[in-house]
This record gives sequence, C-alpha cells and structure tokens, in this order.
Amino acid sequence: MPDRYAVIGHPIAHSKSPLIHGLFAQATGQDMVYEAIDGGAGPGGFGRALAAFRAAGGRGMNVTLPFKLEALAAADEASQDARLAGAANALRFEGGRVLAQNFDGIGLVRDIEHNLGLPLAGRRVLLLGAGGATRGAL
Repeated sequence: MPDRYAVIGHPIAHSKSPLIHGLFAQATGQDMVYEAIDGGAGPGGFGRALAAFRAAGGRGMNVTLPFKLEALAAADEASQDARLAGAANALRFEGGRVLAQNFDGIGLVRDIEHNLGLPLAGRRVLLLGAGGATRGAL
C-alpha cells in the first residue's frame, strides 16, 4: 500500500503539488500518493478534512492558505520555526501525534540567495503580505 500525502487549502484545484510530488515519487521509485484536499470555506472544514485524512492512513500534508494558523493549532508538537511564525505549512503524523513545521521562511531565503544569487545579509527587504507564509518568512 502506498504512503499517502496531501496538500490542503481552499481553493486547491489549481495546485500543481500533486503533479510535482507524483513525478518526483515516480522518478525516485517511491511508492506514494499525493493528493489535493479542499478544506472548504466554512468553519470546521479544515479539522474535518484533517481527521478524515489521518483516519484513512495519511502520513503527512502540506498546508496552504487559508489554513496555516489552524494547522499549528491542530498540532500536538511544533518546531521552533512554526512556533515563532505562529503558523505551520507542513504536518507530519507520527505515533498518533500531529507534528507541525514551517518551511516558508527558509524556502524564501534559499530561493532568493541560491536560485537568484542575491545575498540577503545586511540588506533591507520589503515583504508584502499578511498571511501564514509571511509569518513564516519573518
């Protein structure tokens, strides 16, 4: 049986994550399924979707808008980055527990410094946004 992973958000139909992760799994010989889950617009949708995914054997999920704050609140344990950000963009399910992490900040810095070749040390940066990804970058 393949490992199950997902990305959850609302809306989520536009997400390329299932395609990207599916191709990566295929290229590296991993037996996994990666799906998109719409957590819905109403209250409680994220919690219900999270519980259903875990009950179906999900191993972990990426979290995108508007659920990054709810993801942190649902966690039993959070990394320092997630706690400092007040938001989580990744959840791992292990031993009946939900573990939260936030990779938004380190991902942004790595992209700017390594992919764009722009060193950030000693520079001022204007960051526009107010959501969970912005919290992770600060």
